[in-house]
Amino acid sequence: MTKSYSQIVKQIESLQAEAEKLRKSEVDGVVKRIREAITHYGLTAGDLGLGTAAAKKGGTAAKKKPGPKAKAKKEKVVKFRNEQGQTWGGLGKRPQWLRDALAAGKTLNDFLVK
Repeated sequence: MTKSYSQIVKQIESLQAEAEKLRKSEVDGVVKRIREAITHYGLTAGDLGLGTAAAKKGGTAAKKKPGPKAKAKKEKVVKFRNEQGQTWGGLGKRPQWLRDALAAGKTLNDFLVK
């Protein structure tokens, strides 16, 4: 006997519900074993690499070491300035105001900051 579409859909729904129950049961067992291991070995969230997640949840987190981005930013070096106060450090593409002035006959020395 062949099954109808609706029978197969019901069977799929039943199997999905059964799979979800089994999954929850297995997850509960895994969580229990993890908790036992954490207690047994005295592990912290930081030991598990969960420092930031624990802090968000109100737990204790290991202090972060400052990374390379935590360094103080360098001050912007100004090598060239025009009368309107526009500046350029001499690195990268020349700004439009400087290109326009050079095209009009000025030289870089005219804008050099001393």
